[in-house]
Amino acid sequence: MDALSLMIDAPVGPGRLLVTTGDLAATEADAVVNAANAELRGGGGVDGALHRAAGPQLLSAGRAIVAARGPLSAGEAVITPGFNLRARHVIHAVGPIWRGGMQGEPMALAAAHANSLRLAAEHGLARVAFPAVSCGSYGYPPELAAPIALAEAVRGLRAGLVREVRFVLHGQTMLAVWRAAFQRLAAQATDAGHTAGGQPHA
Repeated sequence: MDALSLMIDAPVGPGRLLVTTGDLAATEADAVVNAANAELRGGGGVDGALHRAAGPQLLSAGRAIVAARGPLSAGEAVITPGFNLRARHVIHAVGPIWRGGMQGEPMALAAAHANSLRLAAEHGLARVAFPAVSCGSYGYPPELAAPIALAEAVRGLRAGLVREVRFVLHGQTMLAVWRAAFQRLAAQATDAGHTAGGQPHA
C-alpha cells in the first residue's frame, strides 16, 4: 500500500480527523503539538525540527515558561507562539517515557493529548496537528500509543473542542499502525451503537 491509500480523512462529530505522513514543522495549522521535554529546551526528532524551523525565539519562550513555573510533568502542556513556523502556535506536550507500561504511561499519554486539545480550545484554535507523541526517543510502542492518541482526538472532536485534528507521522510504517488503530476504534464504536466518524480514505 502507498501512503495515499493508508491515509485517514474521516468526519468525527462536527469536525474531521486526518492521519497522514509529512513534515510537522512545515504543516499549516492553527497549532502544532511539539513532543516536548520537561524543560522545553529542544532536542532531537520532532522537537528539534520544530525548534530549527521556528527560530531561537521558541527556545527563549520555553525557557521563560520553565523559569516561571518549573519543569513540566508528563501529561502537561503549555502554549507559545509559532514564530517562524507556518503554524500560529506551538503546544508543547510532554509525553511519558516508556518504562514497560505499568508506571502510568497510558494515563500520561492520554493527558498529553487531552490537555493539548483543551489548550487549543481555550485559545480559539480550530486546527491542531500532532506528531506521534512519545514514540521516538521516549520509546512508547506505536501500536500501544496510537489507540490512546486517536481516542483522545475523537473525544475532543466530538466535544467540539476543535474542528480538525491531524496526525502528521513519519513514514508509512507508522501510518499503517495509526490506520489499523483507527479501524479498530471505528469497529468498537459501531459495536457500541455509534460511529467513530466514518471510514478511512482508501
